[in-house]
Amino acid sequence: MSRDAPLQDAVPAEVDVVVAGTGAGGMAAAVAARKLGLEVLLLEKEPFYGGTTARSGGVLWIPNNPISAFRPEPDSLDAARAYLRHECGDRYDSERVEAFLAHGPRMVDFFVKETAVQLVPLPEYPDYHAESPGGRTAGRSIMAAPFDARALGEHVRGLRPPLREITFVGMMFNSSAEISHFFNVTRSLRSAAYVARRLCTHAFEMLTHGRAMRLTNGNALAARLARTVFDLGIPMWLSSPLAALHRDEGGAVRAVSVQRPDGSTVRIGVRAGVVLAAGGFPQDPQRRAQLFPHAPTGREHHSPAPPGNTGDGLRLGESVGAEVVRDLPSAAAWIPVSLVPRGDGEPGVFPHLIDRYKPGVIAVNRQGRRFANESDSYHDVGQQMLRACGEGGPVEAWLIADHPTLRRYGLGHAKPFPLPLGPYLRSDYLLRGATLAELAARAGIDARQLERTVADYNVGAREGQDPQFRRGWRVYNRFLGDRTHRPNPCVAPVERGPFYAVKIVMGDLGTFAGLRTDAHARVLDAQGAPIEGLFAAGNDNASVMGGGYPGGGITLGPAMTFGFIAAEYMAGRAAAGALSPS
Repeated sequence: MSRDAPLQDAVPAEVDVVVAGTGAGGMAAAVAARKLGLEVLLLEKEPFYGGTTARSGGVLWIPNNPISAFRPEPDSLDAARAYLRHECGDRYDSERVEAFLAHGPRMVDFFVKETAVQLVPLPEYPDYHAESPGGRTAGRSIMAAPFDARALGEHVRGLRPPLREITFVGMMFNSSAEISHFFNVTRSLRSAAYVARRLCTHAFEMLTHGRAMRLTNGNALAARLARTVFDLGIPMWLSSPLAALHRDEGGAVRAVSVQRPDGSTVRIGVRAGVVLAAGGFPQDPQRRAQLFPHAPTGREHHSPAPPGNTGDGLRLGESVGAEVVRDLPSAAAWIPVSLVPRGDGEPGVFPHLIDRYKPGVIAVNRQGRRFANESDSYHDVGQQMLRACGEGGPVEAWLIADHPTLRRYGLGHAKPFPLPLGPYLRSDYLLRGATLAELAARAGIDARQLERTVADYNVGAREGQDPQFRRGWRVYNRFLGDRTHRPNPCVAPVERGPFYAVKIVMGDLGTFAGLRTDAHARVLDAQGAPIEGLFAAGNDNASVMGGGYPGGGITLGPAMTFGFIAAEYMAGRAAAGALSPS
């Protein structure tokens, strides 16, 4: 296949490997399997490739990775084991953890040397609980290097765009340092010049290509993996969901049914195995109702994941006897999100990844009380939000800021100065009150308690302290705070009106509850035995983190690692002559 060959190809009678899903886990499995000599068919349910990866931050958490040359503290397998034992608690799966820790660095080395994937260090990015046993203040999180989309040729049209709500006029950002330039555009000539260059370049790209060509974060990772898929001649079928798995008389998965774009269904034999990497179930209301306590109908939860992530991989696994892990302490990676009104009537979902860490922003529940260290990780704050709202009632809270804070940092989808606030105020996405009591009345918050909460918080905040929740005590708190703000980059008073609020509800950055697997990424049945010929990667594979969230990239790192492990296992079996004709 040439670099610009079409995505759809003739229907093969059989292949070695079928991969369902074109996120990082699926494409990693496909690329590694092809590089190891296997014939691969890559399926994608939606008309775009890239999956949730294309909307993500593009960060991989890989202890002892070969990319991070500078580490404030030396890393080791023992330290990583200790940290994961602490983070996973009684869900620590020693065999799978050992596989991840042993093969993660090998996976990184393989993709950097053998493919278009290039990864760069994040020298100041800490573990989320770096103070815990085995935690590290930097070195374990790495990310995809920016990528020029023009290298995809005509395939750029099929790449899933980044999440609209976290771009600025369609422009993607590569790092917190880059975002800082936009925050400082009115305060620094250097930042103003940087922003001007970025805007001019982006405007030219939009005029000539209709989308950003400088890809960053997860969009860059998906594009780099896809470039290798196309270079290797792996057929990628878009709008072609995996419809069924077929087992032979011995119980092995030896064929699949695939629905084609014209509505027809084709059956394809499989010699080595099927890899389920269809993105988990964040958009499946039925399974959300089963596994999310805060979503009794499944509709009380709002995910920024692609609409096609409806649990197909889990259902396919269950159809051949696989078991879904249902007892994790958290079934998903929780994150507070806000709903952004759109002209088409369906709100956008904005994940609050940055604003909560900034000094002068606090979160309160309907009773007007703070409930968490707002500068902790999104998953930690999400857990506290669930506890604070309790069972039976709506899970909702409000981010509160005063006027100087809002204009300095923005709040949610509302951008900082010099961009106007009018559109957000008119749509009621952003609420405003001349006083805290007026703001509380508009939001439906207990006004007297909100005033008491802010008054109590301000006493310590004026000195850079937060006695109630200790904001700023963690390295990760400070990493995303405002380093120019003294003495605490995460704490400032809320006292200069008018005051603003954005309502937040519960969302996710991917699901943790997936198919039970072993250290080879083989899917297991209810008795714990491998289902021959069936593997899982990405969010179709139950999280190796045991429902915890120890650091940035704990979804993509294991996704690519276990995709790589599955490919090596299948290739090893093929080399040993252990494959059977379908």
